[in-house]
Amino acid sequence: MSSDYQKYSDEDDLAEKLEGFKNKYAEFDLNDQGEIDLMGLKRMMEKLGVPKTHLELKKMIVEVTGGSSNTINYRDFVKMMLGKRSAVLKLVLIFEDKANGSPCKPEGPPPKRDIASLP
Repeated sequence: MSSDYQKYSDEDDLAEKLEGFKNKYAEFDLNDQGEIDLMGLKRMMEKLGVPKTHLELKKMIVEVTGGSSNTINYRDFVKMMLGKRSAVLKLVLIFEDKANGSPCKPEGPPPKRDIASLP
């Protein structure tokens, strides 16, 4: 397991979750560049039944990447899905999973973070 995911090693079914993320990610990596661009994100949101304007999509990408990129790479996607950031996209994907009847474990409140630990 790479050190990147080490901090999530207490996450239940980590390998299984990562596999699910990889499949979800690949589905919307339209140009097979290893990144989800604005059009990939647009298609993802439409498929989820929550179409967004270009402005909203750009805001989502900024939220996920912290403004460092105009595409979402896999590492950012996984960090977002594992809860480091409370991105709109994560909430939508979780909602989609619930709508699809996937079993969902109840989660406790997120750990408290002090300002210094924020990215």
